[in-house]
Amino acid sequence: MTALLRVEHLSHAFGGLKAVSDYRLELSPGEIRGLIGPNGAGKTTVFNLITGIYRPDEGRVLLEGKDLVGLAPYEIAARGLGRTFQNMLLWRHMTVLEHVKVARWSKVRYGLGGAFFGTAARRREEAEHEAAARKCLAFFGIEDLAPQVIANLPYGAQRKVEMARALATEPRILFLDEPTAGMNPEELAQMMTMIRRLRDELGLGIFLIEHRLRVVMELCRRVQALVFGEVIAEGTPEEIRNHPRVIEAYLGKEIVA
Repeated sequence: MTALLRVEHLSHAFGGLKAVSDYRLELSPGEIRGLIGPNGAGKTTVFNLITGIYRPDEGRVLLEGKDLVGLAPYEIAARGLGRTFQNMLLWRHMTVLEHVKVARWSKVRYGLGGAFFGTAARRREEAEHEAAARKCLAFFGIEDLAPQVIANLPYGAQRKVEMARALATEPRILFLDEPTAGMNPEELAQMMTMIRRLRDELGLGIFLIEHRLRVVMELCRRVQALVFGEVIAEGTPEEIRNHPRVIEAYLGKEIVA
């Protein structure tokens, strides 16, 4: 299958520290890929470079052949790259529904005049956006939480809200930064099921960072291992599990689990 997203020779340094070096990636619709590595390996920096939070010193990020480097994060999101964050960026005193509706702002068409005068066109479009937001909540089984304030939700439900918010941007590729962090075994199993549904039912390409290697090994078709900003191995889960440099980087922990 032709790659929808292609990352070529991506490099970035913070001062004299080379955070990412010559990073490459190809991702197709309906494919789940994983990125693993010890703490400080540069995994989240890779996500931030691709999604526009940082601008790379070198390299290109091509979505359907069009370079995204230099675009603002909201412009990249509008073109089809959605993401979640390692530390959830949720507004504690907004409702669940408000969170997901806000994610659709790049789809708004009624303009300043419609917003100021409260036109019929604005009311119709707001109803459409609310319906779309509720559909995203229903996908993750949390539509009944729509009126709840984020601060009142348990951790696992907050993670689902973040996923629903990312889905509301109508992505073609979804970047998930440690989506199962802090989850108990039941929540972990639910999240893995949801990630598979995103692939199988919506055809999304998914790129995920995970410290729980069980998640990566069960979900991903191919996996990259990153150490000090460089990919030291790439292959199937089984190849990564048995790769000497990966085992060395993890000091043998969990690789054979």
